[in-house]
Amino acid sequence: MARAAEPEGRRRGGSVIAYFTSAKFLLYLGHALSTWGDRMWHFAVSVFLVELYGNSLLLTAVYGLVVAGSVLLLGALIGDWVDKNSRLKVAQTSLIVQNSSVILCGVILMIIFLFKTQLLTLYHGWLLTLCYILVITIANIANLASTATAITIQRDWIVVVAGEDRSKLADMNATIRRIDQLTNILAPMAVGQIMTFGSPMIGCGFISGWNLMSMCVEYLLLWKVYQKTPTLALKSAKVEASELKQLNVKKESDMKPAEGVQLIIEKDVAGFEPQPEKEVGCAARIAEPFITFRDGWVAYYNQPVFLAGMGLAFLYMTVLGFDCITTGYAYTQGLSGSVLSLLMGASAVTGIMGTVAFTWLRRKCGLIRTGLISGVAQFACLILCVVSVFMPGSPMDLTVSPFADISARLFENEPLPTIASPESEMIFATGMPKLLNGSIAPADSDPEMNPEPVPLISVSLLFAGVIAARVGLWSFDLTVTQLLQENVIESERGIINGVQNSMNYLLDLLHFIMVILAPNPEAFGLLVLISVSFVAMGHIMYFRFAQKSLGKQLFVCHTPDPKTAPDSSPPGNTSTV
Repeated sequence: MARAAEPEGRRRGGSVIAYFTSAKFLLYLGHALSTWGDRMWHFAVSVFLVELYGNSLLLTAVYGLVVAGSVLLLGALIGDWVDKNSRLKVAQTSLIVQNSSVILCGVILMIIFLFKTQLLTLYHGWLLTLCYILVITIANIANLASTATAITIQRDWIVVVAGEDRSKLADMNATIRRIDQLTNILAPMAVGQIMTFGSPMIGCGFISGWNLMSMCVEYLLLWKVYQKTPTLALKSAKVEASELKQLNVKKESDMKPAEGVQLIIEKDVAGFEPQPEKEVGCAARIAEPFITFRDGWVAYYNQPVFLAGMGLAFLYMTVLGFDCITTGYAYTQGLSGSVLSLLMGASAVTGIMGTVAFTWLRRKCGLIRTGLISGVAQFACLILCVVSVFMPGSPMDLTVSPFADISARLFENEPLPTIASPESEMIFATGMPKLLNGSIAPADSDPEMNPEPVPLISVSLLFAGVIAARVGLWSFDLTVTQLLQENVIESERGIINGVQNSMNYLLDLLHFIMVILAPNPEAFGLLVLISVSFVAMGHIMYFRFAQKSLGKQLFVCHTPDPKTAPDSSPPGNTSTV
């Protein structure tokens, strides 16, 4: 018995060692390190900018606008660069640029924190302003490099490592999302504690040191994954006209692809007539990025999963998430920081539940139907948010103009009142005595008296809906992610996912503009209704995609999803890469 148990134990130990040394686990580990550093930096840089600019949100707003605008404009170009170059070169370059930028930003911020007083006096403060511009610019470069890393690892490498096994691909996607959910909560908590019990300068030093260490480890992990997965060395690329000419001349002989790149010919080589090469002029070089930008968006529109991608992008046009907008509204409603941290933890748990639901639903009902079920689940939960707008305790008041703050600051050129007078006809939420949950007390009430607490039913229903909806949200996100992975041809994965990121940022930017135009708590209920409307439109787009893909079998839950072949897309589904 003992001898029989010994080989069994060896086999189990060998399988455990094999898993921890597999390309899949090494990819998870590298992603965890990368995401942890990203989340720490994204949390800390906003706090640093607020701290540096005298507790003002100006620099943070400028940084957010620059980041969103850059990805919106350069997403297609980043994806095109990912498609044109070898996988290892793209991954290593983006990794080095991203971490080096964060390290440099951390060093500059430490210098600013140390010598801010001296910098203010030099050149009438212009040197300090130059440092602010430098920090925002370098931080934006780090974000663009992070976007390139996400495209190449999460949209390309993971597909190659999974091979032809769709179930393995789904499990890997779900695991990646679980890592994201955990790091979203734990990384800001860790760096927040360091900054609280230390100082912002110590926080800068810690983040810089972490990124230096992480860069070295991630570089090694990428190399190990690349060695363990030989197919990563084979990358499909479109054939340029000059390459087609060479193929036409040597059509009798088999041409071996250079540097391990397997060429996929998407044009009729036999019918191609060689033409003399033309030198590329200066105007053509200048116009090339604009042509790539145009071709990327055209290719995205011609994808068979275009409506699914648009459906996902529309979910970004919402205030119903745990971003600065919703947490700011929660503070106006009287929720403490400890309560908010518990709610964020609950949202992470439901997000992980969404990844588990995705893998289970995909096995039972197929990939496309999983997105449909997830969308219905998310929208059903968001009905609670709609109901909360009309419940007791809701500050929604349509008689108060949502543009009151804008008109007061920009057109009347007057600051908002800090204490509202009884004579004022227009009531501003920022200047009134507040009840327990931030509701406005009557103007003639004594602010020193303890008013009756207003019920927290409204804000409770709001967050219950937001937290519950994340199960469907993350399951839907994983569905669209895998649809893009399976149905976009290999030579266009980078540019299509770059445009998808641009669409996501565009809708995210619109949601911030919406909040800027209507920042009053009285208008938040209106923003909730608009957000739910955009979520509904996104899922309607996905329903149309599912209907076109499955037809009459849409509601039959036991037939496998037909995979859209990459070459079955319309003839216009090409981009110049």
